[in-house]
Amino acid sequence: MNRFNFRIFSRFWGIAKLYWLGNEKKGALTLIGVLFVLLIAYTQLSVILTQTQGEIISSLSAKDVDRFWNTVKTFLIVLILYVPLFAGFNYLQERVGNYWRRWLTHHFLNRYLSNRSFYELGNFNTDIDNPDQRIAEDVRSFTQESLLFLLVIINSIFQVLAFSIVLWNISSNLVFILIVYAIAGTLITVGIFGRKLVKINFAQLRKEADFRFGLVRIRENSESIAFYQGETQENNKLKLIFAEVFRNYNLLIIWRELYLGLFTNAYEFFPYIIPAIVVAPGVFSGEFEVGKVTEAQIAFARVFASLNIIVNRFQTLTAFAAGIERLADLEDYLNRHQQLTATKLPDRPTIDTIKQDQLGTRDLTLQTPNYQRTLVRDLTVNLNTGQGLLIMGASGCGKSSLLRAIAGLWNSGTGEIYRPPLSKMLFLPQKPYMILGTLRSQLTYPHPSLEITDEEIARVLRVVNLADLAERFGGLDLERDWAEVLSLGEQQRLAFARILINQPQYAILDEATSALDVKNEEGLYSYLQQSKTTYVSVGHRPTLIKYHHLVLEMTEGEHWQLKDASQLSS
Repeated sequence: MNRFNFRIFSRFWGIAKLYWLGNEKKGALTLIGVLFVLLIAYTQLSVILTQTQGEIISSLSAKDVDRFWNTVKTFLIVLILYVPLFAGFNYLQERVGNYWRRWLTHHFLNRYLSNRSFYELGNFNTDIDNPDQRIAEDVRSFTQESLLFLLVIINSIFQVLAFSIVLWNISSNLVFILIVYAIAGTLITVGIFGRKLVKINFAQLRKEADFRFGLVRIRENSESIAFYQGETQENNKLKLIFAEVFRNYNLLIIWRELYLGLFTNAYEFFPYIIPAIVVAPGVFSGEFEVGKVTEAQIAFARVFASLNIIVNRFQTLTAFAAGIERLADLEDYLNRHQQLTATKLPDRPTIDTIKQDQLGTRDLTLQTPNYQRTLVRDLTVNLNTGQGLLIMGASGCGKSSLLRAIAGLWNSGTGEIYRPPLSKMLFLPQKPYMILGTLRSQLTYPHPSLEITDEEIARVLRVVNLADLAERFGGLDLERDWAEVLSLGEQQRLAFARILINQPQYAILDEATSALDVKNEEGLYSYLQQSKTTYVSVGHRPTLIKYHHLVLEMTEGEHWQLKDASQLSS
């Protein structure tokens, strides 16, 4: 168990130190210092409030009118100071947590969207599930709960010190009983329920995320499912996924509400009676006033609550520990991916990418990322500036994979790829990516700062046969869910317009006109042919050949042939 607790703390600190020892540490530590000052102040005021509550009971018992009203006056003055201090403390705590969340979210986003980590996670890694949930929800939970637990622990230390003095002045036996009782309860709770609840909470987070992902897939693929009439199968699949959520949650509530609940409910009720039992003899003998019982009960409850934070917050702590594991796993993966990107392993050769102002390959042997299959062997192709290369072949022979290698998404294999910097290239996949944003931002993607006039945008939309698009959807600067409101053919034409607006030196098109009729396809490629852009296309239609200078035919068995397009189209 000690090894387990140390591991959790070590993984927690591995993430927490990124912020608290990072570039915002001065401001963060200053705010924490202010929080500590507020914490000390309102803890001291809490002690005074506790003492005055006991004094009120004693003055009533003694029927001392002046003493009663003087105590009430003191209580109200302290309360006036206490309330804004407490509110300010809570406000500042949330503010610090929000700053921390912003920094940590940016940290994970920067790493997730660098070195193509998001691509590797989405396509080849099965260990890290739902990275979106980890970045959105687990980061939020981590920052807010971490700060809360830190301040709760510090507050508990202050409360123990302050109220233990009150208790000691009433009865030293109360302090010893309280310490032994709290330690015994903590050891029992952590020892019996700790590891089990962390494991169940970890599984619950994953299963809930899987269920939510299944629902998102339904929404994103609603039309395809409707065409296939696949509602019944999707319904059954989602119910199977939810059955796992239901089963694991049942296990969670058995351990949390039944087993842990039985123990904690009994454990937390005894402190209500213990102070009265210990102080009662002194009251009966006249040593203490009746108000001392109330004062002892309040002080005992405060100290007990402070020492009892692990038992009292155990379910929250176990869920928090599960979130730490998920975030730490993601951070570890991003670290490993960064190291692998910078390291070459002898048993896993990688393709050399050489930056030049031309596009081609030399003795390229391309393999799948797991190195279990070779797609093409010893491929050598040279494409001169302004030329077009068409890649053809049967499905599954590696056409799109070759484009992935050119883009740097795949690097498994040997040989060389020489190409210009990616900033000079634009890739159009078969299924266009429609960003969340305006029509203007769709057209300038992935260069949002690109300055272009409305007249030039209108001209480009006419070229791609979408002249009425801005008018149909209320102009260039209104946001729409473009993947929903445009057909696939319209999306492909809109994506093609990005070439005309961004004017890259090199364009890579992976069946980027497959949803278009021959006339629209002819118009787009004719315009591309007239430009100075060097382009590579993947396609099946023989009508594409005449718009290219070279044709690369890929076949099964790692073979290929490079042909002159003019001889094939004649």
